[in-house]
Amino acid sequence: MAEIKPIKGWRYNDVLQGQIEALTSPLFDVVSEKHRENLYKNELNSIHLSVPKGPDASNKAAITLERWKKEGIIQQDPLPGIYVYYQYFTLPGSPREHVRKGFISFIKAYDWDDKIILRHENTIPKSVNDRIDILEKTQLNVSATHGLYADGDFELERYMDESMLSPLSEIEDYQGVREVISVIHDAKVIRKFIDKLAPQKIILADGHHRYEGSMLYRKKMMEENPDHTGEEGYNYHMMYFTNANSDDLRILPTHRLIQGLDSYSEVEIMEMLQEDFLVKRVENASEINEIILGKKWAFGLIFKDDTYKIRLKPEKIDTMKWPFPDVVKHLDLTVLHYFFIEKILGIKGKEQRSSENIAFERNFANCLTKVMKEEAQFALITKEISMEEVTQVCLSGYTMPQKSTYFYPKTICGFLFSSIKEDEFSLPSYFRF
Repeated sequence: MAEIKPIKGWRYNDVLQGQIEALTSPLFDVVSEKHRENLYKNELNSIHLSVPKGPDASNKAAITLERWKKEGIIQQDPLPGIYVYYQYFTLPGSPREHVRKGFISFIKAYDWDDKIILRHENTIPKSVNDRIDILEKTQLNVSATHGLYADGDFELERYMDESMLSPLSEIEDYQGVREVISVIHDAKVIRKFIDKLAPQKIILADGHHRYEGSMLYRKKMMEENPDHTGEEGYNYHMMYFTNANSDDLRILPTHRLIQGLDSYSEVEIMEMLQEDFLVKRVENASEINEIILGKKWAFGLIFKDDTYKIRLKPEKIDTMKWPFPDVVKHLDLTVLHYFFIEKILGIKGKEQRSSENIAFERNFANCLTKVMKEEAQFALITKEISMEEVTQVCLSGYTMPQKSTYFYPKTICGFLFSSIKEDEFSLPSYFRF
């Protein structure tokens, strides 16, 4: 059972809402160093809570948070609610405006073994520990992770559309995305959201480190609290829910840049490719995306002076030695990481997550630029993964290769904060579900 609850949200005060665009920030794991430094210059920007600067960062965030509360910079909404969150965006090459419709609420921070929250990627321990430390010191969810629920009839959408007629905040973010948030306070309507998600499993689309931080913090508090009931604030985590049945759910590819190989030889790589791949030269590197589109186990390989389409020979798939079920083995990225990155480059599967030789780049033009400028030795161009593939892997209990998905657009930090402090978390008696 996926148990969700409404939130008594903390938001910037009414005066600061007039400059809310300058107070929002990208998520901690996507903000660039240069962008981050610019955001730090605004002492009221949400980055001071999400990615606090310098040593003793989590304590600094806690001090900042208490000052903001005391000075009324952020204020808690008097009533709990479901916060509706819409993101309007376009994609390159298309004039169509998409809108990803969703809502933000608390959800219980279930253990992975409960199989209620399903993940598709593994986490990096250091990043999880950083998230736990900030959560423990601030008792605040600074940004919502992204989960997917199923609503084939789009039952909840009409309530969200109605709420959007009276928005609380609206901005254009760093991605060029129009972000709008509103709130539903009607208890009967909130009950419909609770009932819709109750029987479901939730696929975690984005925010694995933040979610795992909440999950491990919950475990720690359960062990330390002899009177644990399961209803305390530490049991819950803030999540943004979108409908997996929506046509406006977009997953973009993330390409691989290879850099810093000591024994790098383009000639040797081309020779080794012949064993497992069909190789075809491409005259125009900018066309490689279209050339590999829709072709299973096909990738672009871009060197400074030459570009190739490489495609795994179908009979080679059964030679993969990684002990995964077919639903994972047959993924494009599993094929790429095994047959190219491990077999040809010699970077073993277990070493790939921490390898300094592999960088990730979502922007295709940036891949070309970095290879041409010799900032990378070559680029491996990938295709987007489907929602069906994500779902199948989640249900298998296994995970995908790192950086397999890029759910677009990313959510932002600063629209809404949620507290798990008991006196700020608990709902009034007339509003309990």
